[in-house]
Amino acid sequence: MRGLFLAVFALLIVAGDSGRYAPQLIANASSVLTSLHQRSDSLQVESGGFASDGDDANSELQHAAESSSSSAALNNTNHNPEHDALALLWLAAKQGSENAQARLLNEFERAHAANFPSTNFIDEATATYFLEKLVNLENADAAWLLYQILGEEGASQRFMRLAALGEVAEAQLAFAMSTDSPEKREKWLVRAASQNYLPAQAALADWYLLHGQQQLAKPLLAATATLDMQSAFKYARLLWDEGEFSEAKQHFSFAAKKGHLQAEKALEAISLYTPYSVEQAMKKAPLANWRSEGECLQRVQPFATSLATIMRAHSLYNSFNDDSRLQNLSICLAPPIWLKHDILNCDPDYKNAGVLGCDITPLANIAKKQKFSHAVVVAEQGKANVQNGVMYLDISDAYSVFVHELAHFAGFADEYSIGKGMANRLCDEDGISDFAPPNLIVDSEYWYAPHETVENWLEIDPATIIARAKTCTVLGEKSYKPSRRITFMEHHDSGVIPPLYLVLWQQQLKKQNTQRPISMNFFQAFHNSGNQKEAAHWLAEYEAFTGGK
Repeated sequence: MRGLFLAVFALLIVAGDSGRYAPQLIANASSVLTSLHQRSDSLQVESGGFASDGDDANSELQHAAESSSSSAALNNTNHNPEHDALALLWLAAKQGSENAQARLLNEFERAHAANFPSTNFIDEATATYFLEKLVNLENADAAWLLYQILGEEGASQRFMRLAALGEVAEAQLAFAMSTDSPEKREKWLVRAASQNYLPAQAALADWYLLHGQQQLAKPLLAATATLDMQSAFKYARLLWDEGEFSEAKQHFSFAAKKGHLQAEKALEAISLYTPYSVEQAMKKAPLANWRSEGECLQRVQPFATSLATIMRAHSLYNSFNDDSRLQNLSICLAPPIWLKHDILNCDPDYKNAGVLGCDITPLANIAKKQKFSHAVVVAEQGKANVQNGVMYLDISDAYSVFVHELAHFAGFADEYSIGKGMANRLCDEDGISDFAPPNLIVDSEYWYAPHETVENWLEIDPATIIARAKTCTVLGEKSYKPSRRITFMEHHDSGVIPPLYLVLWQQQLKKQNTQRPISMNFFQAFHNSGNQKEAAHWLAEYEAFTGGK
């Protein structure tokens, strides 16, 4: 107690003689604050009552502070000597002392880190008061600390912006992520990353990857790859796409050891598959182990064209083999074939149709050897769809999307509201009779159409409930399905495949004349390109599959 009294007494004497001399103000304030930090909690309690013993001295300090516009601070601190020491530091800071500003910030950072404990003389209100003053001096670190204390909701955007302008990397990153302007976001990410701030470098790399600027992302990921497993994984993918396979594997291994699941899957795919040219695929790809013809009424071959898509294709292959719901269907799925990236020309808006598609003619020779009837092409991005005997998926499509599209191979119709083009062909009595989907009917003049479909439902299960479907709502027409439940043909992620649908599915597989295998795709492609020899070959294959001429 006596030591603290002497320190404060000395502070007040000097304040009277040199209250405006910044170094002395800092020294006086520091003597009190240093003494305070060295004392135990019990001594802090004792010192808390000291203010009442020095009212005259505190009056002198208040007068000195008031002469520098600090009266508000003293009124808020009830002449507490520790708060008065902060006021002295503020007087020095106002004179331009960077040391005083730094000491104030240190005190407030210490209190904030400790969540402003009740045993500390600095509470949140005091810190906020002085930090706002420092912000007015354009102290960027103070602005950033004030933003941290007040939080995103409580802090003014100007505090965060001021901190960013002051080259506080954390603030620059926060400011970048708070703006909706792409130009501003990139600008502040670049400024934060230029200070070697790793979170900003990782965020900027993500920004570049999002906008397809891989070469700009690469040096940033290289800088963070050995520290962050996510960056290591992304960097490894870039290296792999550029043909730097050995180095890519090293970074995949690093990320996998850190617990990155996608990195583990990448290493698994690399160990199981090799990217082939068409010629290599014909020579080296293992022959599909199709079972007897009756067991494999649809022989489905997946293809991928990149590391990301082979990982997805492999996952779909495993999920299908583990799906007990589909095990009694006569569908055989071969392990995926990984093709080199320049083999298939794919486009998320293929032929301006608004859906994913590819030029599949390079697959024709592989189909002659592998003898598949349907194909699945997993591409980088695009809307999933089925075009005759080819299913297109992108890397974001879940296994449930694959199952939904697989049912389209067998002629199932969507049970959600379809577009006008397809609805005009499907949603009337004559049109639906041409398509004959196993899960859909429409109103007709006398009953339902096709009436054979309804009779089939009731023959399989006399208790079948005919419920409204949304398929034809775009035309204001009524359509129906054989279940009240929301099935996988309405919402693929519902996961509901009613037992009746599985029976219908197997029935459709046996009606090969109602299917459109990949041979139809090949015929159309070669016919349109003028290669009539190949077109004739695939027309014959199509007729053989469907039981035609």
